[in-house]
Amino acid sequence: MSTKRFIQRAAVLAGVAGLTGLMGAGLASAHVTADYYGQEPQKGGRGLIVLRVPNEEADAGTTKVEVAFPAEYGITSARTKPVPGWSAEITKATLPTPVKNGKGADVAEVVSKITWTAQGGTKIAAGSGEYQEFEFNASTLPSTVDTLVLPATQTYENGKVVAWDAPPPPDGGEEPEHPAPTIKLAAASSGGDHGHDAAATSSGEQSSGHNEASAASATDNTARWLGGVGLAVGALGLGVGAGATIRARRGAAPKADA
Repeated sequence: MSTKRFIQRAAVLAGVAGLTGLMGAGLASAHVTADYYGQEPQKGGRGLIVLRVPNEEADAGTTKVEVAFPAEYGITSARTKPVPGWSAEITKATLPTPVKNGKGADVAEVVSKITWTAQGGTKIAAGSGEYQEFEFNASTLPSTVDTLVLPATQTYENGKVVAWDAPPPPDGGEEPEHPAPTIKLAAASSGGDHGHDAAATSSGEQSSGHNEASAASATDNTARWLGGVGLAVGALGLGVGAGATIRARRGAAPKADA
């Protein structure tokens, strides 16, 4: 087996093993968790967060999910991404004493929770074979914490309510039975819209690549044109030389006796 094929096969096997490990961990824990797609949520910014909710009851499906926002975070705005078959309600609360938001401003009206409720017989099916994702956009994210702790509540169609609200254990501590969803916050980017800068960088790279490709193409075309001219000139020279040789031979040929 060639070295290249060996490396490719090893990479595939490693990827499969990693994916299997992640799937196994997810199935083993089956907790309500928070995650994100795309750019990592940043301190003092806006974040797209995904609440991932698996079903754990063998004989009952999930019909309501709620996520709470601690008042001290000072989150004043939230929007939800539509989930087919589910309605979403954003609840706000007025605080008796203003708190600082992620940009250092005093805010008194904050988002306290988001509730998703199944409609028309929709649910996360009974058993452990399904999960649902609930995506929302929140701002301004706090700048004084490294990790968001977002307590959640899961309600089943049989009336059972599970509170996922246990705070994260200290490093090395044992995970609680019903941990609250958490998500780490990246340090605030310095200056400008990071996503826009990334897009501009990507565009610049594409533009640079296009220019390099155009230059390479032009160089290649020029080389081919010069090569063609050289062949034509060489063929012309060969023809002239051959004609001269033939004339010289005819001139040197002995004349027949009269």
